[in-house]
Amino acid sequence: MAITKDELFSYVDDQRDGLVAMADHIFDNPECDGKEYEASALISGELERHGFTVERGIGGFETAFRAVYTVGEGGPSIGLLCEYDALIGLGHGCGHHMQGPAILGAAFAVQRALTDAAQPYRLVVYGTPAEETQGAKATMIKNGCFHDIDVALMMHGSPTTCTDVRCLADQTFVARFHGHRAHAALAPDQGRSAFDALLVAFNGIEFLREHVSDDTRMHYTVSKLPGPSNVVPAEAEGVFSLRSFSKENLEGVVARFKDIVKGAALIAGVDYDVELKHDFYNKIPVLKLNELLMENAKLAGAPRLSAPREKTGSTDFGNVMYEVPGSCIRVAFVPVGTSSHSQEFIDAGKTEDAHNAVIYGAKAIAGTAYDLVTTPELMDAVREEFAQNKKTNA
Repeated sequence: MAITKDELFSYVDDQRDGLVAMADHIFDNPECDGKEYEASALISGELERHGFTVERGIGGFETAFRAVYTVGEGGPSIGLLCEYDALIGLGHGCGHHMQGPAILGAAFAVQRALTDAAQPYRLVVYGTPAEETQGAKATMIKNGCFHDIDVALMMHGSPTTCTDVRCLADQTFVARFHGHRAHAALAPDQGRSAFDALLVAFNGIEFLREHVSDDTRMHYTVSKLPGPSNVVPAEAEGVFSLRSFSKENLEGVVARFKDIVKGAALIAGVDYDVELKHDFYNKIPVLKLNELLMENAKLAGAPRLSAPREKTGSTDFGNVMYEVPGSCIRVAFVPVGTSSHSQEFIDAGKTEDAHNAVIYGAKAIAGTAYDLVTTPELMDAVREEFAQNKKTNA
């Protein structure tokens, strides 16, 4: 028998004390860069206690996990994703300590509401570490994760309650040039300056700007100092980030970039190598999912409801949303205008607003998951929109 949203949300409220305590504990014990042992164990252990089948160490990361709960046969497979890594040297300055508890609150509320096999479904909770440092979801999806879900839902803390529409695809490279060291004044003819090659590559990027689409972004920096001014440096290293709202467009930009690096090495008479550091895809937007999350956030009473962010930076969640329909509900807990990765996010991490954000996020996701399971035509509409949008947003 169907329940009301008020009843569903009350199942989240019943968990409040435990969810808040978990969020505070993760905040007080920040872990980073794939070493989130305590947070991963805490979240996955709670799922196990609630009847989920848990597999740990998946996707190439020892602190990643998959937890599955199945009712009946067939039905939609609802993916619930959570991050729990902190920022190196700062702590939970991006609010990831709230995500695991919010996802648990949503999963357990849906589990309690839908116990009848007449409405078959599956909940798949993915624990995704090292978002800040390695973009682990991009590697996890290449290693077989997320292909078992029909939809991917996430929660994130934010200055306003909203969703996102598009994000930038991003390929970041390290280019290393290898020359021949010499005294710049006494034997300049014996040297082959690797730093000259790097400077030529930087200039090449500047000349390329005139010949790329308006949505293309290109950034670079020196990542390894070449040494004193009176020595022809044998080694030089730079990092290049190339972005576009279209993965297909980005591939063309990357090809041009690689030609620039090769040409710079030829001009300076040095060798080179290029290493891909990460490869983030653009999101395929599914506005129906955004609308469902916002409708449920509004029903739950979430604060500062705002229009979706039309264009954002880059995220490994884009790789997931490139393969399956997905959306992230951002829940307000800091003042408007507050930047993430900041002391202000740290200061707000254990406030009442942060605790409420966990609950609002859980309710928005629980309500959306419940709608998708109990109203099959919604899931059909989501799938259809994703397929159509991928044709024009790839």
